[in-house]
Amino acid sequence: MNLNNLRPAEGSVKTRKRVGRGAGSGLGGTSTRGHKGAKSRSGYSKKIGFEGGQMPLQRRVPKFGFKNINRVEYKAVNLDTIQKLAEAKNLSKVGINDLIEAGFISSNQLVKVLGNGSLTTKLDVEANAFSKSA
Repeated sequence: MNLNNLRPAEGSVKTRKRVGRGAGSGLGGTSTRGHKGAKSRSGYSKKIGFEGGQMPLQRRVPKFGFKNINRVEYKAVNLDTIQKLAEAKNLSKVGINDLIEAGFISSNQLVKVLGNGSLTTKLDVEANAFSKSA
């Protein structure tokens, strides 16, 4: 076996279909496009989402709601979580940096304290927002 006598496996390579090269080729005339209609014309391309005149899905489905670009998203932290953190680290003041170190929030998140649970000791809590119940 040499490089000069290598050939592909039998039946693995098919000859390209050359359409529109005369009647004698067997693929002249309509060139596999059939007779008349939009698909037989040159330059034909179907619009994205076109369903043959049927009302497209994009227009059939009701649309509602939107994404508010001014929405401020807070990470919720409850009072009982803050109490456990203060007891574990023996803190009198719990700040955002303490919550980041404990892994409750990441460094770029805003914190909102919610009122689930209660504080048993006097604590100074630093956060971006507080709920009414907190």
